[in-house]
Amino acid sequence: QVQLVESGGGLVQAGGSLRLSCAASGRTFSNNAMGWFRQAPGKEREFVGTISWNGGSTYYADSVKGRFTISRDNAKNTVYLQMNSLKPEDTAVYYCAASRLLIPNRTMAFYDYWGQGTQVTVSS
Repeated sequence: QVQLVESGGGLVQAGGSLRLSCAASGRTFSNNAMGWFRQAPGKEREFVGTISWNGGSTYYADSVKGRFTISRDNAKNTVYLQMNSLKPEDTAVYYCAASRLLIPNRTMAFYDYWGQGTQVTVSS
């Protein structure tokens, strides 16, 4: 059974940092791009960032560029999202996902596996 399990969410004050992890099991995703998405209450799920299969390329939503960093450790089958300078508008459930593509991409339709999400709450 393929599973993606996010962890590391929580409550943090504005300006603080959190590091999310996404551990995959059931198969290796070392040949897949990975992505992070988020969904705030009452809003649609949106793209946060993506990383290529080998970690060589990353792309971010404009709203998080310069504050968030995606990395991966294929030996551990794990992807990370380092979030710095957090803002209240970053409050959301964060999901990691595995793409069917090698290259980083922001289109949700290209992601076949999803985690259950982890809550991030940023207080002002």
